[in-house]
This record gives sequence, structure tokens and C-alpha cells, in this order.
Amino acid sequence: MNEPAARSRSSFWRSFGPGLIWAATSIGVSHLVQSTRAGAEAGFAFVGVIVFALVLKYPFFEYGARYAAATRRSLVEGYRDIGRWALWLFLAITLVTAIISLAALAMFMAFLTRYAFGAEWPLAATGAVLMGACVGVLAVGRFRGLDITIKILLAMLVVSTVATALVAAPRADLSTLALWPGDVVGTVVPFAFLLALIGWMPSPVDVAVWSSLWTLAKDKTTGARTSVADAKRDFLVGFVGTGILALIFVSVGATVLFQADVTLSAAGAVFSTQLVDMYSTTLGSWSRPIVLVAAMATIFSSLLAVTDGFPRAIERTLANLRGHVAADTVTRVGRVYWWSMIALPVVAFFILLGFSGSLTAMVDFATTVAFLTAPILGYFNLRAVTSEAVPPEHRPGRGMVTLSWVGLVLLGGTGLAYLVSLVR
Repeated sequence: MNEPAARSRSSFWRSFGPGLIWAATSIGVSHLVQSTRAGAEAGFAFVGVIVFALVLKYPFFEYGARYAAATRRSLVEGYRDIGRWALWLFLAITLVTAIISLAALAMFMAFLTRYAFGAEWPLAATGAVLMGACVGVLAVGRFRGLDITIKILLAMLVVSTVATALVAAPRADLSTLALWPGDVVGTVVPFAFLLALIGWMPSPVDVAVWSSLWTLAKDKTTGARTSVADAKRDFLVGFVGTGILALIFVSVGATVLFQADVTLSAAGAVFSTQLVDMYSTTLGSWSRPIVLVAAMATIFSSLLAVTDGFPRAIERTLANLRGHVAADTVTRVGRVYWWSMIALPVVAFFILLGFSGSLTAMVDFATTVAFLTAPILGYFNLRAVTSEAVPPEHRPGRGMVTLSWVGLVLLGGTGLAYLVSLVR
């Protein structure tokens, strides 16, 4: 065996993991809820939109892993170099999306858990237990526990989701397939849903910051520094996987729900179980456990990842706002991390306690906010990765920079058009 090639493979497997944690964050609501809704309401008409979103947002996500491996700093430090105003803006976006995202994921997981056990446990209490389980995994296992648990959950998710898709594939009708759903948007689905779908496809851009923090945390766990090449490969595995799974969820929604002319309910209790019931009705009762495992693995992996990601980002941002921090402290988690990990679930618990509205409305609000802020955070990421802090050989090439600017212009222009339409 070629020795350099063997060493390269060894270093990659040692650094493998942050990309999967990023994927777990991305696969949750954007796939099970939004992608399935897209397929259920418009067949394969939104496939082009999903591919469009993945391509345009790819650079902004990749820059997180690239920046961390190249500089030994997180993107939060890159934002600090832009100015304190960038840190304050990122913190504000993080706090708003943290509460909504955590509450939505906990709610969805609570509904699925009650359904799986055939119980009528209180929603808020069930959600609290699930969030507590996530905190427990992180408290006991720290980053290593997160890394291992996510890999197990994603393995379950991939096997069960692909199995469901293969069974449903013979029923597929590709007549609705389109590069752009011009005839669908504004008629079958509102323009706002298009923005919401793109907003979390595959995830909000602020998750790139978490990716940089996870890359550094992985280095601390293994005791070895991840190369830029390995960090990019690790991220690419997770990114391609999320893209494929997004299309699978659309195809299952289009094959099972759209062809059956089923309208998905906006009510969380109905929506979360309607998917499982429809799949088992269409494919056979034997498929119910497989579909249920896929759904629960999808949401719980995201819930676990965001339970860690938001506190990491909040702690690092506050540390930078208090003053310049030493680079060797970037992998440490302290009191702010743990207090945030307690405070955010508590706030989410009270949201669940008084919730009586639409699950999909909550998700649409969070995903629309993500869409509108994507150009801002994407610009921050581009500024950081092309700054003097990054060695020239590790900065993105002309093609990536060009794609970044195309993404910023298109995402920003679409968001501006949406805001203008609201005030008219």
C-alpha cells in the first residue's frame, strides 16, 4: 500500500465527524418537514429549487470548516475581525433562532415519541424529557458523546429512509419534475413557502459557525490537527449526504402523499403522525416501524446537535464581545455554554407549555428568518475566509468566490423582493 495515501486516509478518518454533526443539524426539520411538504404539495416540482439552494449556499457552509482548519480559530473570531457590530448581529440572530428551533424540534420529537409509545403524555413534559436527554448525553460524553451518538443516529436514519424510498420508488410519477416551479408558486403554494424551503435547505447559514467550532472540538478530542483538505472532505461527505436525503424526502412525499392527494395538517400532533400513517397505509403496515425509526432518528439527531451548537456559538460570541480571547481557548466550553444549555431548553419548555398554534407556521417563521439573514451571514463568512487571517494557499479560489457572490446577489435580491411585497 502506498504509504502517503495510507497516512492521508488515516488522518481523514481521525478527523471524520464534524461534517456528520453538521449534516444531522441540517437533516431535521428542513428534510422531514419542509422537503416532505414540498413533495406532498407539488410533487417533484421543487427538486430544482432544492438543488439551486444547495449549490448557492454550499460555499458559505464550506467556509466554516475551511476557516477553522486553516487558522485554528472559529468563524466567531472572523466575525470579530469584521467588527463588534457583526458579533452583535450574529448573537441577535442566534438568540432568536435558537429558541424557535429548539422548541420546534422538541415539539416534533415529543409528538413522535407519544405516537411511538401510544401514550398521551403532556406535550411540554415529553419535550422537557427529550431535551434533558440531549443535555445528559452532552454532559456525560461531551463532544465525543455527541460525535458517537450522531453517527449511530445517522446510520439508522440513512438505512430506514433509503429503505422507505426504495419501496416507494416504483410508484413515482416524474411528470411534475421541474427546474423551477413557476406554475406552482403563487397558486398551489405561496411564495413564502419557497423562501422557507430555501431558508433551511439544507440548514441556516449560521450553522457554518458551529461547523468551525466542531472542527476545533474534534481536534481537541483526537489530539491531532485537522488539515484543510481533510476538513473540506469531511464537510463534503456530510453536505452531499444531506442533499441526497433532501431529494429522497421530496420523492417520498411526492410518491406517497402527492399522488394520494393528501393535504398535510398544520397542527403538530396531526402532522407528525400523518406522515407515518400515510406511508404505512400506502406501502403496507410492515413499513410503519421503518418509517417511524427514520422520522425519530431524523428529528432527535437534529435536536441533539442544536442543543450543543447554539450554546457553543453563544459562549464564543460573548467571549469575543468581552474582549480579544486567546486562540488556545477556542475549544474550551465553560459556564456560559452550560448555562445556555440549561436556559434555552427552559425557555423552549415554556413555549411548549403554552403552545396551541401551528407547527408548520412556527417552522415557516424560523426558516424565513434564516432565508432573510442568509446573505448577511454568507457575506461575513466570505469576508472571514478571504481575510489576512487565512493563509493565501487556503483561501477559496476564484470559482468559489464567484459562486459566493452569485449566491449573495440572488439570495439577497429574492429576500429584498419578498420584503417589498410585504409593504405593498
